[in-house]
Amino acid sequence: MTLDLDAYLARIGWTGEPAPTVEVLQSLHRAHALGIPFENLDPVLGSAPSLALADLEAKLVRGGRGGYCYEHNTLFATVLRQLGFTVTLLAARVLLGAAPGDVRPRSHILLRVDVPGVATPYVADVGFGTVGALLEPIELVAGAELYDAPRHHRLVTVAHEGPLEMWELQAEKGGSWEAQYSFTPEPFERPDFEMINWYVATSPHSPFAQAVYAQRALPDATHRSLAGLDLVETAEDGTIRERVLSGPDEVVQVLEDGFGIHVPEGAELPA
Repeated sequence: MTLDLDAYLARIGWTGEPAPTVEVLQSLHRAHALGIPFENLDPVLGSAPSLALADLEAKLVRGGRGGYCYEHNTLFATVLRQLGFTVTLLAARVLLGAAPGDVRPRSHILLRVDVPGVATPYVADVGFGTVGALLEPIELVAGAELYDAPRHHRLVTVAHEGPLEMWELQAEKGGSWEAQYSFTPEPFERPDFEMINWYVATSPHSPFAQAVYAQRALPDATHRSLAGLDLVETAEDGTIRERVLSGPDEVVQVLEDGFGIHVPEGAELPA
């Protein structure tokens, strides 16, 4: 099947002229990042999210829900391909929050996007649920910098022992660069992410199966984050406001009112 592009564009509030250009890629990326929240309610409620296009459309486009990286970037890749972009799925190793020497598995999906007639490819990623996530695509060029206001990113190559070039996405924080994730350029396929998705959603070792996580980038440049009962709002100037929610009932209210996430009827969220 193909995605209902009109319904998708209405969902993210995008009203431009669809075409495979750099400008459309940039504006679609930002509109998606601001329009559809990040959330992991399916794993918390005991199931692995479906990556089938019909289910993604029903959930993220028509159902008032968000999703996590595999859902967001699978949906976005479909949109871009229907518009005439060439999209390659890549897998990244998340570095943010890792302890020194900690080697994590490649558990994040991102996209290489080639624009017709443009020599330089782009990295697109609408599914990295952190305040350091890309709001717009960044050129896949060593040393590329992106001022995706209010955020600031760069892409660098780093030394490693493998035969392929290793790239690292970094976000500026407090005047210094903070590593977000690293990746190499070899293509991954949908079955690879079906397997990774199942593990991340169902493993007792996965944080996504244990507590509610939600993220929302807002048009006023505020970033809202929920991890368990901890609600954090980061303003454009870096000011942070934090409070602890009282329990599952308030979590549901905050997800609905603060993140725009329709919580399934009868869902029993962890305390």
